[in-house]
Amino acid sequence: MKILLIEDEVKLAQAIQKGLSRHEYVVHVVHNAAEAKIMALREEYAVIVSDIIMPGQSGVELLAELRREGCQTPVLLLTALGQIEDKELGFEAGADDYLTKPFEF
Repeated sequence: MKILLIEDEVKLAQAIQKGLSRHEYVVHVVHNAAEAKIMALREEYAVIVSDIIMPGQSGVELLAELRREGCQTPVLLLTALGQIEDKELGFEAGADDYLTKPFEF
């Protein structure tokens, strides 16, 4: 199963990639929304795991754009933002699930 991981913090992205790879997932990592959009629309992924807080465009803005462009890939927002309002914004943008950091595999 292929996963697109969007995380701007390189060390965290490496840790998540390593954790998912242990479970035999193929993980493609990108560090910004612009790259992520290209990959999400070009490749087929079983799931997209996206941070929300990124330089430039936020994960929520990216998700809304992907949904407008027809991307139906399930999206898990993975973020430090844990307020109800943050979660509502994520789900309204089209998220399938929402997980706050820190988390355990």
